[in-house]
Amino acid sequence: MSELPTPATPEARSAFAAAVAEPSRTLVALDFDGTLAPIVSRPEDAVASPGAADALAGLAAAGFRLAVITGRPVADVLRLGRGFADVPGLVIYGHYGLEQWADGELTAPQVHPGVAPAKAAAGELARAYEGVDVEDKVHSVALHTRNAPDPGAAFTDLRPRARQIGADNDLEVVPGRFVLELRPPGMDKGGALRRLVAESGVQVVVFAGDDLGDLPAVRALRELDVAGVVVCSDSPETPDELRQAADIVVDGPEGVIELLQSMA
Repeated sequence: MSELPTPATPEARSAFAAAVAEPSRTLVALDFDGTLAPIVSRPEDAVASPGAADALAGLAAAGFRLAVITGRPVADVLRLGRGFADVPGLVIYGHYGLEQWADGELTAPQVHPGVAPAKAAAGELARAYEGVDVEDKVHSVALHTRNAPDPGAAFTDLRPRARQIGADNDLEVVPGRFVLELRPPGMDKGGALRRLVAESGVQVVVFAGDDLGDLPAVRALRELDVAGVVVCSDSPETPDELRQAADIVVDGPEGVIELLQSMA
């Protein structure tokens, strides 16, 4: 097992030392896709990396507070996590916090009324593009261009069309890596992280992510009255903004799992 990494700034080094020294006062909050599971061409195939559940269980045994904050439905994380449901104390915030799972119980609001017509419109739109897939996320819908012949061109061409669908159905369009998600306004990982900190009363937060959707959590962490450490799960597709905001940069999900093991 490798040694603990050295964060980039004195503030982050102090926060990371406090996290390891006082696990019971520390929340470790993690994205799923690209952070605990590798990015794959089809979202339904994104199984957690080997060792992810064991690494989380090790942190739980050491006394850390644990959360997964993801844009996926909770059901996806429980199915694809392969052992996440058995990690003591793990809280899962699905749909950017719209769904909350803890102690085996799931709470979720009614589906926004604009989601159903947006799904229909997105499906019709996707049929005009080779390789563009529609993902039904229950509380939202996503257009994936990763499998298109030219993913970047398809993404650029679809973006204004997706915005129009969003405007017609009172949904916002949030971009990611070759994905455009239409979801109810106000759903983001920043709000989820704020709620987790308020409810848990922790003093230190270690947050790990890999994509644009994780930036609201990074901004929230910098504004909260807690010591914070941002971990970037790096890949060739990681946005520079996240990489530059990070206190620690590791090599993809494998690097994240190695870090978690070292912390435990």
